[in-house]
Amino acid sequence: MLNPMPNDPSGNPSPAMSDIAISSLRRDYVLRGLSEGDLDPNPFRQFGRWFQDTLDAKIQEPNAMLLSTVSPEGQPRGRIMLLKEFNEHGFVFFTNYESEKGRHLDANPRVGITFSWLDLERQVVIEGTAGKITREEVEAYFHNRPHGSRLGAWVSNQSKVIPNREAINQRMAEMKERFGSGEVPIPPHWGGYRVVPQKIEFWQGRTNRLHDRLRYRLENGVWVIERLSP
Repeated sequence: MLNPMPNDPSGNPSPAMSDIAISSLRRDYVLRGLSEGDLDPNPFRQFGRWFQDTLDAKIQEPNAMLLSTVSPEGQPRGRIMLLKEFNEHGFVFFTNYESEKGRHLDANPRVGITFSWLDLERQVVIEGTAGKITREEVEAYFHNRPHGSRLGAWVSNQSKVIPNREAINQRMAEMKERFGSGEVPIPPHWGGYRVVPQKIEFWQGRTNRLHDRLRYRLENGVWVIERLSP
């Protein structure tokens, strides 16, 4: 039996964790199915179709994705990132190379990406390998970022322990004084990765948890489409 949680800041007693009926939360997926005939032979074009559907449906942060990496010690770690580009070369995101994820990728470039679009009862699951993009590609993206975001790339020692929020505020003030409203150069520790996929699975929710799962798998340079059991 779990002990009740302590009172919240208002002084009201919080519910016991055992009182939260998570096991009774359920939703049946009934919007549509997914057949082999629905798919484009090219998984990147298929991803583009589904991504356009998220834009048409006005889903919040449709480019949010769970990026999963593995530490040198074998510990998996996931975090939400934002996809910033995709084409037939892969899926691109940007980050601090000295962050935890950057250290993971230096040791093991194999990654997983998951897009969850539950308003459309869909997921896309990608397995592949991440590699750094060129500095020219980084520059093209960085200089289109809002001024504050460019300053933020200099402010954050991502994943490092800091004493308090004031440390961030003070660092931001220093960067504003340093660069003013002028051009902000790219920090040497900041850039992008491209995930080159080996597998891309398109998941469409179906009733009774008998979901449609269709996977593209790269075999000898050709994308093979396979249906997976739900």
